[in-house]
Amino acid sequence: MTQMAAALSSGAVLRYGNPAFDCDGAWVRALSRQLATVVTVGGSVTDDNIERVVAFVNRFIPGEKPFVLDLSAVDAVSASGARLLDAVSETCEDVGVEWAIVTGEAVSGLLGGIADLAWPVVTSVPDALEHFAEANQRRRSMVLALATSKLTRSA
Repeated sequence: MTQMAAALSSGAVLRYGNPAFDCDGAWVRALSRQLATVVTVGGSVTDDNIERVVAFVNRFIPGEKPFVLDLSAVDAVSASGARLLDAVSETCEDVGVEWAIVTGEAVSGLLGGIADLAWPVVTSVPDALEHFAEANQRRRSMVLALATSKLTRSA
Protein backbone atom coordinates (compact mmCIF):
# COMPACT_ATOMS: atom_id res chain seq x y z
CA MET A 1 0.00 0.00 0.00
CA THR A 2 1.40 3.43 -0.90
CA GLN A 3 1.94 6.11 1.70
CA MET A 4 -0.93 8.18 0.26
CA ALA A 5 -3.31 5.21 0.25
CA ALA A 6 -2.35 4.39 3.84
CA ALA A 7 -2.92 8.00 4.91
CA LEU A 8 -6.32 8.15 3.23
CA SER A 9 -7.43 4.85 4.74
CA SER A 10 -6.47 6.12 8.22
CA GLY A 11 -8.82 9.10 7.89
CA ALA A 12 -6.15 11.60 6.85
CA VAL A 13 -6.72 14.02 4.00
CA LEU A 14 -3.44 15.07 2.37
CA ARG A 15 -2.81 18.73 1.70
CA TYR A 16 0.66 20.05 0.92
CA GLY A 17 2.23 17.04 2.63
CA ASN A 18 0.55 17.84 5.94
CA PRO A 19 -2.40 15.51 6.57
CA ALA A 20 -5.69 16.70 7.99
CA PHE A 21 -7.52 14.00 9.89
CA ASP A 22 -11.22 13.73 9.09
CA CYS A 23 -13.50 13.62 12.11
CA ASP A 24 -16.98 13.34 10.58
CA GLY A 25 -17.58 17.02 9.86
CA ALA A 26 -14.53 18.40 11.63
CA TRP A 27 -10.85 18.07 10.75
CA VAL A 28 -7.62 18.18 12.73
CA ARG A 29 -4.17 19.17 11.41
CA ALA A 30 -0.93 19.30 13.42
CA LEU A 31 2.23 21.27 12.70
CA SER A 32 5.37 21.16 14.80
CA ARG A 33 6.91 24.64 15.02
CA GLN A 34 10.16 25.58 16.73
CA LEU A 35 8.41 27.27 19.65
CA ALA A 36 5.31 25.08 19.94
CA THR A 37 3.20 22.36 18.39
CA VAL A 38 0.18 23.93 16.69
CA VAL A 39 -2.94 21.82 16.20
CA THR A 40 -5.70 23.39 14.11
CA VAL A 41 -9.28 22.17 14.28
CA GLY A 42 -11.78 23.22 11.63
CA GLY A 43 -15.28 22.45 10.44
CA SER A 44 -18.15 21.62 12.77
CA VAL A 45 -17.45 20.20 16.22
CA THR A 46 -20.60 18.40 17.34
CA ASP A 47 -21.79 15.89 19.91
CA ASP A 48 -21.32 13.22 17.23
CA ASN A 49 -17.62 13.86 16.56
CA ILE A 50 -16.29 15.40 19.79
CA GLU A 51 -14.71 12.18 21.06
CA ARG A 52 -12.81 11.66 17.79
CA VAL A 53 -11.66 15.30 17.73
CA VAL A 54 -10.46 15.03 21.36
CA ALA A 55 -8.58 11.80 20.57
CA PHE A 56 -6.77 13.32 17.58
CA VAL A 57 -5.92 16.58 19.37
CA ASN A 58 -4.59 14.78 22.47
CA ARG A 59 -2.48 12.56 20.25
CA PHE A 60 -0.43 15.59 19.17
CA ILE A 61 0.24 17.15 22.59
CA PRO A 62 4.00 16.87 23.07
CA GLY A 63 5.77 16.58 26.36
CA GLU A 64 8.71 18.77 25.40
CA LYS A 65 7.37 22.09 24.13
CA PRO A 66 4.30 24.33 24.42
CA PHE A 67 1.04 23.52 22.66
CA VAL A 68 -1.31 25.79 20.70
CA LEU A 69 -4.89 24.71 19.99
CA ASP A 70 -6.04 26.79 17.02
CA LEU A 71 -9.83 26.76 16.80
CA SER A 72 -10.10 29.73 14.44
CA ALA A 73 -11.22 27.48 11.55
CA VAL A 74 -14.16 26.01 13.49
CA ASP A 75 -17.40 26.99 11.76
CA ALA A 76 -19.80 25.65 14.37
CA VAL A 77 -19.40 24.13 17.80
CA SER A 78 -21.91 22.51 20.12
CA ALA A 79 -21.85 22.95 23.89
CA SER A 80 -19.90 19.68 24.10
CA GLY A 81 -16.95 21.57 22.57
CA ALA A 82 -16.00 22.61 26.10
CA ARG A 83 -15.05 18.95 26.67
CA LEU A 84 -12.26 19.42 24.12
CA LEU A 85 -10.85 22.33 26.11
CA ASP A 86 -11.11 20.42 29.38
CA ALA A 87 -9.34 17.40 27.85
CA VAL A 88 -6.52 19.52 26.40
CA SER A 89 -6.09 21.36 29.69
CA GLU A 90 -5.87 18.09 31.60
CA THR A 91 -3.43 16.47 29.14
CA CYS A 92 -1.16 19.53 29.05
CA GLU A 93 -1.14 19.63 32.84
CA ASP A 94 -0.34 15.90 33.00
CA VAL A 95 2.65 16.20 30.62
CA GLY A 96 3.73 19.55 32.06
CA VAL A 97 3.50 21.85 29.04
CA GLU A 98 2.20 25.38 28.67
CA TRP A 99 -0.64 25.83 26.22
CA ALA A 100 -2.88 28.41 24.62
CA ILE A 101 -6.15 28.49 22.65
CA VAL A 102 -6.75 30.57 19.55
CA THR A 103 -10.48 31.13 19.23
CA GLY A 104 -12.59 32.01 16.25
CA GLU A 105 -16.06 33.49 16.05
CA ALA A 106 -17.89 30.20 16.72
CA VAL A 107 -15.70 29.24 19.68
CA SER A 108 -15.79 32.77 21.13
CA GLY A 109 -19.58 32.42 21.26
CA LEU A 110 -19.23 29.18 23.23
CA LEU A 111 -16.64 30.67 25.59
CA GLY A 112 -18.73 33.80 26.06
CA GLY A 113 -21.26 31.66 27.90
CA ILE A 114 -18.64 30.40 30.34
CA ALA A 115 -18.27 32.86 33.19
CA ASP A 116 -14.89 31.88 34.59
CA LEU A 117 -12.41 30.86 31.89
CA ALA A 118 -9.73 28.54 33.16
CA TRP A 119 -8.00 28.35 29.78
CA PRO A 120 -5.32 30.60 28.27
CA VAL A 121 -6.96 32.38 25.31
CA VAL A 122 -4.96 34.34 22.70
CA THR A 123 -6.10 36.09 19.53
CA SER A 124 -3.87 34.35 16.95
CA VAL A 125 -1.22 31.68 16.46
CA PRO A 126 1.51 34.34 16.02
CA ASP A 127 0.43 35.90 19.35
CA ALA A 128 0.67 32.50 21.05
CA LEU A 129 4.11 31.86 19.59
CA GLU A 130 5.24 35.35 20.65
CA HIS A 131 3.98 34.66 24.18
CA PHE A 132 5.99 31.41 24.33
CA ALA A 133 9.09 33.14 22.88
CA GLU A 134 8.87 35.86 25.54
CA ALA A 135 8.49 33.22 28.26
CA ASN A 136 11.61 31.45 26.94
CA GLN A 137 13.51 34.74 26.94
CA ARG A 138 12.47 35.48 30.55
CA ARG A 139 13.64 32.01 31.66
CA ARG A 140 16.97 32.43 29.86
CA SER A 141 17.46 35.85 31.45
CA MET A 142 16.80 34.43 34.92
CA VAL A 143 19.24 31.55 34.36
CA LEU A 144 21.88 33.94 33.03
CA ALA A 145 21.42 36.27 36.03
CA LEU A 146 21.69 33.32 38.40
CA ALA A 147 24.81 31.98 36.67
CA THR A 148 26.40 35.44 36.61
CA SER A 149 25.71 35.98 40.30
CA LYS A 150 27.26 32.60 41.22
CA LEU A 151 30.34 33.31 39.08
CA THR A 152 30.77 36.73 40.68
CA ARG A 153 30.54 35.31 44.21
CA SER A 154 33.02 32.51 43.54
CA ALA A 155 35.61 34.82 41.98
